[in-house]
Amino acid sequence: MTSATPDITAANANAAHAFIQRWQHNTASELATAQSFVMELCELLDVAKPHPTPEQDYMFERPITFAHGDGSTSAGRIDCYRRGHFVLEAKKLKAGSHTKGFDDGLLRARSQGEGYARALPSAEGRPPFVLVVDVGTVIEVYAEFSKTGGTYTPYPDPRSHRIALADLARPEVQDRLRRVWQDPDSLNPARISAQVTRDVAALLARLARSLETSRPATSRPEFSQNSGLTQYSKAFIAPEIVANFLTRCLFSMFAEDVELLPKGAFLGLLQTRCDDPATLQQMLRILWADMDRGGFSAALVKPVLHFNGKLFKGAAQDGYSLLLTPEQVDLLIQAARCNWREVEPAIFGTLLERALDPTERHALGAHYTPRAYVERLVLPTVIEPLRADWANAQAAALVLAHEAAALQGKAMDAKLAEARAEVKKFHHQLCTTRVLDPACGSANFLYVTLEHLKRLEGEVVNQLESLGHTQDQLGFEGETVTLQQLRGIELNERAAALAELVLWIGYLQWHIRTRGKAAVAEPVVHNYGNIECRDAVLAWDAQEVAYDAAGKLLSRWDGTTFKTHPVTGEPVPDEAAQVPQWRYVGARQAAWPQADFIVGNPPFIGAKYLRSALGDGYADALRAAWPEVPESADFVMFWWHHAAAQVAAGHSRRLGLITTNSLTTTFNRRVVQAALDKGTHLEMAIADHPWVDGANGAAVRIAMTVLAPDAGEGGLQSVTTEHAGEFGEVAVTLNERRGLIHADLSVGANVAAAKPLQAMAGISSPGVKLHGAGFIVTPQEADALGHAPLIRDYRNGRDLADKPRGVMVIDAFGLDAETLRKQYPAVYQWLAERVKPERDLNNRAVYRDNWWIFGEPRKELRPALAGLSRYIATVVTAKHRVFQFLDAGILADDALIAIAQDDGYTLGVLSSQLHIEWALATGSTLEDRPRYIKTTCFETFALPDEDTGLTPALRERIADLAEQIDAHRKRVLAPEAGNTGLTLTGMYNVLAALREGRALTAKEKTQYAQGLVGVLRELHDELDAAVLAAYGLPANASTDDILAHLVQLNAQRAAEEAQGRVRWLRPDFQNPQNSLQKQELLAQEDKAPEADLDSEKSLSKPEQAKPTQHPWPPTLPEQVRAVADALAASPVPLTLPAIEARFKGRGPWKKGLPTLLQTLEALGRAQAVQIEGGMAWRG
Repeated sequence: MTSATPDITAANANAAHAFIQRWQHNTASELATAQSFVMELCELLDVAKPHPTPEQDYMFERPITFAHGDGSTSAGRIDCYRRGHFVLEAKKLKAGSHTKGFDDGLLRARSQGEGYARALPSAEGRPPFVLVVDVGTVIEVYAEFSKTGGTYTPYPDPRSHRIALADLARPEVQDRLRRVWQDPDSLNPARISAQVTRDVAALLARLARSLETSRPATSRPEFSQNSGLTQYSKAFIAPEIVANFLTRCLFSMFAEDVELLPKGAFLGLLQTRCDDPATLQQMLRILWADMDRGGFSAALVKPVLHFNGKLFKGAAQDGYSLLLTPEQVDLLIQAARCNWREVEPAIFGTLLERALDPTERHALGAHYTPRAYVERLVLPTVIEPLRADWANAQAAALVLAHEAAALQGKAMDAKLAEARAEVKKFHHQLCTTRVLDPACGSANFLYVTLEHLKRLEGEVVNQLESLGHTQDQLGFEGETVTLQQLRGIELNERAAALAELVLWIGYLQWHIRTRGKAAVAEPVVHNYGNIECRDAVLAWDAQEVAYDAAGKLLSRWDGTTFKTHPVTGEPVPDEAAQVPQWRYVGARQAAWPQADFIVGNPPFIGAKYLRSALGDGYADALRAAWPEVPESADFVMFWWHHAAAQVAAGHSRRLGLITTNSLTTTFNRRVVQAALDKGTHLEMAIADHPWVDGANGAAVRIAMTVLAPDAGEGGLQSVTTEHAGEFGEVAVTLNERRGLIHADLSVGANVAAAKPLQAMAGISSPGVKLHGAGFIVTPQEADALGHAPLIRDYRNGRDLADKPRGVMVIDAFGLDAETLRKQYPAVYQWLAERVKPERDLNNRAVYRDNWWIFGEPRKELRPALAGLSRYIATVVTAKHRVFQFLDAGILADDALIAIAQDDGYTLGVLSSQLHIEWALATGSTLEDRPRYIKTTCFETFALPDEDTGLTPALRERIADLAEQIDAHRKRVLAPEAGNTGLTLTGMYNVLAALREGRALTAKEKTQYAQGLVGVLRELHDELDAAVLAAYGLPANASTDDILAHLVQLNAQRAAEEAQGRVRWLRPDFQNPQNSLQKQELLAQEDKAPEADLDSEKSLSKPEQAKPTQHPWPPTLPEQVRAVADALAASPVPLTLPAIEARFKGRGPWKKGLPTLLQTLEALGRAQAVQIEGGMAWRG
């Protein structure tokens, strides 16, 4: 909440007057006056003055170093700097610049200030404010509260970010500047509004719960002053009726707080009739009906605006206005007393949706998706490309304005008119831009987009004013950014209605904040129909209940209802809780409205849960309608594929979607690769980022991707730190690496292009997947069951990473039900009681019919393990990638990858840091933990051989070290070692700390001693060196070197295999009939094409080619972009002749280059540098 404006004493008023008088006639130069102005301003605000310190955290002339793309650096100085608060740049413009003519001095200062903010050392962070001061005239305020160096936008908005000198007499202006100096985060709108939004939603949830549990009748009682509360009933009121009623209430609360209704009118009505709910019910009905059509309202005895829209229609229907208890009226009064001006639409919709949905109300206190998360996707998807367009249009206008300055009379006026025309042309583009969220929920993405569009529009209007337009002339023929440009698709009817409400509240908040209530035209709300309530990926002509061939209704378990098993006492699915299966007639791909940008957060349903969540009929219709989407792709990828097709076809400029972080897995990645193959590129990606589920507030991990047309590089951002944020969210620090982003969301070597190798096929698999906890037994239970030979030791990921549970598992693979019952009746009964009830309700017939066998018994793995005394295993999802031997008698769970190989050499190569780097690059993640995927991590991995540098001695050395590592770990973790509390994860946590150089905690010191981790480290270091040598790589090879080398080796091995030459890992098992003997392989070695495995050569930069000449663009904004792009692409500064050499064209286009470069300098998009022989420019 905003704090109260401090009282301004007479002394302060006098000081402000004296300050204004002293500076308003100042004409001295910038250097002579800027520091004095700031010092006196600090006195007026009663804040500390700048002073030099060794930390350089609050001072004048703060030195700064700029790092440039060509490796050079240059020095600069910030006029005034306060760490964590602001960068201040001062100028002194010529007299009258703010009222007539044109001067780009403040634009230059803003660009300089933003450049300084981004050039600050990363350890200091980015200040939230940039202040631009025209000494003695105006202070411009720009803010960027994410503190990541993004775009600084006018604060609090483009219509009020300029503080004229005379405004410093106003208490609220002094208070705003004082906060910039002392507590800048208190000005963050998200901070101000977050708590009030939570408070409002909590009150509405209490009221909704009250209406659903102690309900008055919904039918209209006779309108009588004495009717009282005599007609209470327990009749059910649908949650939708409650939701619609409360939605009308809250919009009325908002309307009175922004004075679209008479101030205090709705609260007054509640307070006046709080003891007479029956009358209140009728008065609310009358008020809302009057708001729907406008005019005099008998409920308020005052005229009301014509609100229109869908919200207030249907006054004659039951449930339009509910009969409340006095306690419920009191809750409404409490909600109405909240400050609805400060409600944050970006999070209000989510919280209101939870409040009004009985199934999600438990999550109301959970976290919501923070605005910063939403902006992290909306900005690069929608706003940054539009701002790039605006930068080019603005530069074009300024070029013309500079040309006008050299003219006089009508010629000058005509040139300025051309400049304004460039700005108006962009404004028209901005006002006709369409944005689609095809899974909009309660519209938080659309609202954030709207606000940034309106902010950008405000800057455009400001630029027009600076070019000579007065406010009265800024009509744009009625054209402005409106909600009509925002389109949404949402399946949930309640969420769709809330989306429209959220957007209108947000739009009206912004409109009134920037233009005042008098500027609101009637009708206040338009029914644009821009939120469509329907399925976004599947359309159909009819939805019919499905029947089988015998005419029996097909149904499935509802997925949520359980009952208690009479024998075990455990919860099991309630087979009586059935929902029908549906058949979708005429199912086809759903069409989307045309949009320039597509952004949103589609639903997260994994491929394996699609049928259970949506039903067989829907799943079958979806797959049939979208055959180009892989069957094992997640549900969200249907949105991604559809949006990508719009971008590839040129119908949309960009897509930006949230997916789960499983986007990098094989089947999801194929969807991304297909889009890249059509000539698009990933402009921005984050492979693993914390997120908050919109419905239930659960913490999840997601990926963000922004797809743009044409080939190009992008920014791959990675989360480097996570910590608790101010609003309960997970705040993150991001690091960006630029380059070509591959389908697996990586840059550098394209590991996603690595092909599976036959040499590695058929010997790795996830362990068994039970599909029934009843298969697991304790040793005691195994004894009671006669310890049948089909009961085996069982290990999952936790058993290996932590302490073994000591459990066993019933493995009836190979037996039919009758044989099982005949030979092992006790086991049969155990499974019939504990597994069969759950399997009976499974959607897959193979699981239902074979209930006594594991859901996935891994029949292809069993012959590979036959005859081995041990095999290699690793935990699929683990913080540390560790491989170890397991006894062949142990059955692996599907949380493990089993590799049917028993030699120490293979264990050693897999255990090396080289293979771990490969696994991290080719695997996926679950939450923030790496996942080992056998198809991408193991089957694409090319083992070393003689052609890479492997010798018999190295092979023996690698095998010996691997055996030592495995034996060492088993020895210190054995129960007889007595190392209580020591785990495999604990040992590798300590090893990671040693490698980081971090001091060990007391617990880690104990684990270090118990696990002899110093010895473990030595063994791993020696193993890593031996494996690198086997690949012909230097001991100091970087991760990029390793990955590039392995990608190249994979390509060579794949080429060999295409010629029939396979280097089988286990030829006796994989290819017993036709395995290629080693001497045959060596005899053919001279026929194979040699691969360049020199990592330095393969990673070296190509020779610099002469620049390609491009046609000189026809329009001025395109010319600005072309020159800016040429400067940005060049590794060295370019002279004027060098810039000219990059273009070709007719006419005097070269004459305009100096003015164009001058404008790019003013906007911070180019920097002039002195080089030998003259001036040059860099981007």
